[in-house]
Amino acid sequence: MSVVNHFTHGPLTPVLAYVMSCLGCMLGLRLTAQAHASRGGARVRWLLGAAVSIGGTGIWVMHFVAMMGFAVEGTQIRYDVPLTAASVVVAIVVVGTGLFLVSYGGGRPLALLGGGALTGLGVASMHYLGMYAMNMSAHVSYDRGIVAASVAIAVVAATVALWFTLRVRKPIWITGAALVMGVAVAGMHYTGMYAMVVTPHAEPGVLPGADALDFLVPLMTVISLITLTMLLMVILAPSAKELHEDAELDARLERRRLVTQRPAHLTGPVQRPLPAAPAPVQEWGTEPPMYPAPSLGVPSSSRSRSRHR
Repeated sequence: MSVVNHFTHGPLTPVLAYVMSCLGCMLGLRLTAQAHASRGGARVRWLLGAAVSIGGTGIWVMHFVAMMGFAVEGTQIRYDVPLTAASVVVAIVVVGTGLFLVSYGGGRPLALLGGGALTGLGVASMHYLGMYAMNMSAHVSYDRGIVAASVAIAVVAATVALWFTLRVRKPIWITGAALVMGVAVAGMHYTGMYAMVVTPHAEPGVLPGADALDFLVPLMTVISLITLTMLLMVILAPSAKELHEDAELDARLERRRLVTQRPAHLTGPVQRPLPAAPAPVQEWGTEPPMYPAPSLGVPSSSRSRSRHR
């Protein structure tokens, strides 16, 4: 029976692995928030970015950063390149599938549970595929009970993570959710590692595959740079509130444009008849016009004779 050491570099590798997991999950949650505020192709692109962030950095990079501190007494460890590359593809694909199921499922419980189960099983598959990619001069077996516990942790963690993608929007809550997700991913990883039992061969042979420093470090660096690039894109991208305000402004401008482009007979002023001119008002101190006095029924000739008498 060999001695398995998970912390050959002390707390450096587990702490760094946890930090990378939190960063990947934090970015993934921010990307899903952007996706829910978008439509069409933009929404698909944000979700794909979230899958790369959570599956690639939050899970896969975390796994192999932790593996940098893993050592077995009496044997070297080398990695099968195709299987290791396949494990990162599995991580991204299963996380992306869960994100799309939940996002386009309208947040229904069935979609959440189904996406969580599928994603959790996929994450566990990625973990054990990465373990299978290790080449050692030893026989490797696993405790089934602990393996089952690690799979259960993966399913629960994936379901909680997908629930976070539906509910978390504010930066402070995204940070808290990412810290919880980092604990869950790291817990699943070290539980699965604890299930491994290694028995070295009597005579170590030549091991195929690539050394961790020659293969894993460059690959993890590339994925981390992609994650940082997406983080910069998220920082520069408008928030959901800004997108909503822009949409309202566009709608107002469109309504104004439609009003200004209507025909003149629809938008011109209504022609109403002018009001009648008011009667002239007599000013104070002016004499009224002279009109002949009424005759009161007496002829004018009679009035003149009466004056000569």
